[in-house]
Amino acid sequence: MRLEELNALTEDSKLWDNPEKAQKLMSEKTNLENALQTYQRMNQALKDNVEMAELYENEEEMFQAVLTELETLKKEAEHQKLEAMLSGEADHNDAYMEIHAGSGGTEAQDCAEMLLRMYTRWAEKHHYKTEYEEETIGDVAGIKSVTIKIIGYNAYGWLKSESGVHRLVRISPFDSNARRHTSFASVNVYPVIDDEIEININESDCRIDTYRASGAGGQHINKTDSAVRITHIPTGIVVQSQSQRSQFQNRDTAWKMLKARLYEMELKKRADAAAVERENQGDNGWGYQIRSYVLQPYRLVKDLRTNVETSDDKAVLDGDIDLFLSAYLAYLGEAKN
Repeated sequence: MRLEELNALTEDSKLWDNPEKAQKLMSEKTNLENALQTYQRMNQALKDNVEMAELYENEEEMFQAVLTELETLKKEAEHQKLEAMLSGEADHNDAYMEIHAGSGGTEAQDCAEMLLRMYTRWAEKHHYKTEYEEETIGDVAGIKSVTIKIIGYNAYGWLKSESGVHRLVRISPFDSNARRHTSFASVNVYPVIDDEIEININESDCRIDTYRASGAGGQHINKTDSAVRITHIPTGIVVQSQSQRSQFQNRDTAWKMLKARLYEMELKKRADAAAVERENQGDNGWGYQIRSYVLQPYRLVKDLRTNVETSDDKAVLDGDIDLFLSAYLAYLGEAKN
């Protein structure tokens, strides 16, 4: 939707009869205005630096300073180009992220917690808010599973490529013989959908269970007797919520998560149909291994889809994953052309 159309809609007094729709349109208007301001600022900065380069062409120190500014501007332009590619049906939405430990007991559960920390740190660095919807802690350390909601513009667009299996290779801190272990954790990312998008669910197709929450408490999850799990029998999708003390609130959240999962499933069907033409992409299912984090005998984090890699594993596990997110977006853009 163009900015002019949004301005007209937000000035319509009838819009405020629906606060949720009004909030959504105002947010979209703000984001478009910010994008326009960013373009105007960068365009002016380019003109100014080109003029400065011509002015100080014969002064080495000043000329190099201008070149540094232009290089910084180039990197920002590349980032904005990728942002512009986030034009999918749900790319601008918030995102749910599920992380599940694979087989391997404590080692795999610790791997899952490492991924959780990586993504929450990434969210913090991008000024996104995170909310814990469900968390099942490990028997000794780490987590068996967790569901978080990542709130912010383009959250789903940036993180949707993270769905898949992540492989960790290291000397296990839980092995008294200091042997090298390989462990796995799966990540599933799906968009938070708007109430305007109608997803029809037959309640007779669902099984609803209540149970006592088993999260960490305090910082993350309140321990309650009102956790809710919904199983959608036709698809096998399971969602659960334990973040609220009220069973009613947890039930409402779980229904929203189920709708989001079914909506994401439909989006994935469309994406899979388009992916047939991309022969080198491989299996795009949830079980597909997308990235390896090797900490022993050498240090290397490698995305197996784009072949982008880095030896700075500490930075990656501390949330610096833009290298991989950007590369995958660029890869998708090239595949469409």
